[in-house]
Order: sequence, then structure tokens, then C-alpha cells
Amino acid sequence: MRTFALLVLLSLAPMAAQAACNDSPKAGVEWTKCEKQRLSLAKADLKGAKIVETELDGTDLANANLAGAMLSNSSFDRVRFSGADLSGAKMMEVTGYRTNFSGAKMTGAMLVKAELIRANFKSSDLSNANLEKVEFLRASLEGATLTGANLTGADLARASMTNAKLSGAKLTNARLFRTRLEGVDLSATQGLTQAQLDTACGDKQTKLPAGLKPGSAWPCAQE
Repeated sequence: MRTFALLVLLSLAPMAAQAACNDSPKAGVEWTKCEKQRLSLAKADLKGAKIVETELDGTDLANANLAGAMLSNSSFDRVRFSGADLSGAKMMEVTGYRTNFSGAKMTGAMLVKAELIRANFKSSDLSNANLEKVEFLRASLEGATLTGANLTGADLARASMTNAKLSGAKLTNARLFRTRLEGVDLSATQGLTQAQLDTACGDKQTKLPAGLKPGSAWPCAQE
């Protein structure tokens, strides 16, 4: 009898998973291991949603409410999060090529080990976000607020950080190869070294912590 009951439960499991993937967008919805590509979800209320290991490539989530959502291990290629509320969202180990986070609210979000190559974070609010070991290769962080953000071990190679706010940000072991820091105030950052500055790109308006000096190759030629 127990064996029969177990077989029934196992046979129903795929149906339950499929039903969850077909659930309408709403606060707290659970879309785990689902395919949600190229959907129009702009302004959707997905607060506290669980969207883990899910394919979201090409989906429009502009101005959506994703506060406190779990999005880890999902794929974000060319997703629009512009203007979205991602405060406190958990996005560990996500991948996203040319993902648009411009103007998004991402305070306290967790993006540890995310791969966000050529992503757009212009004017986004990443204050107090955990960005450890995030790959920001060639990303745009122009005008972004990174106050108190943890960028330990992050790869910012060839990223643009013009006009970004970095007071209290941790830059320990961050890779700053050809990172555009022209005019950026780095004076209140933590963990910044001369070796990092020597590989970065700043100018006379770049403000540095006490004891550090402009990189040997400053100003860098435009690419």
C-alpha cells in the first residue's frame, strides 16, 4: 500500500511543477526551474516571488516590484529591469548579458558571483548591496549609487563608473583593469590599493584616499 501511495505521489510531482510554472504573475509566486522568456511583465507585482533556476531571457520586467524576491541561478540575458524595485532581492550566481538595470532600486540586494557582462546599471541604486565576485566586464555603472556596497573581488574590467557614488564601498581585491574612474570620488572607499589604481583609468578630478596617487598611465586614452 505504501509503495502504491509513493508511486502516486511521484507521478503527480511533474504535474504540480507544471502547474506552478503556469501560475499567473503575483506577489509570492513560485516559478522554480521554469521557462519565462520574452514575456511582458512590466509593472508586475512579484514582491517576494521565488524565481530560482528560471530562464527569463528577453523578458520585460521594467518597473516591476521584485522586492525581496529570490532570483538566484536564473538567466537574465537582455532582460529589462529598468526602474524595477529589486531591493533586498537575492540574485546569487545569476547570468545576464546586456541586462538593463538602469534606474533600478537594488538597495541591499545580493548578487554574489553574478555574471553581468555589458549590463546597464546607469543611475541604479546599489547602496549596501553585496556584489562580491560579481563580473561587471564592460558594464555601465555611470551615475550609480554604490554607497556602502561590497565589491570585494568584483571584476570591473573596462566598466564605466563615471559619476558613480562610492562612499564607504569596499574595493578589496576588485579588478579595476581599464575601469573608467574619471571624476569619481574614491576618497572614502575601503581596500583600494595603488596597484589597482595603476591599472585603472582616472583623471585630475578623480579623488583618492590618503596615501594613494594617480595611476601611472592616467589619463587613459579613450577606446
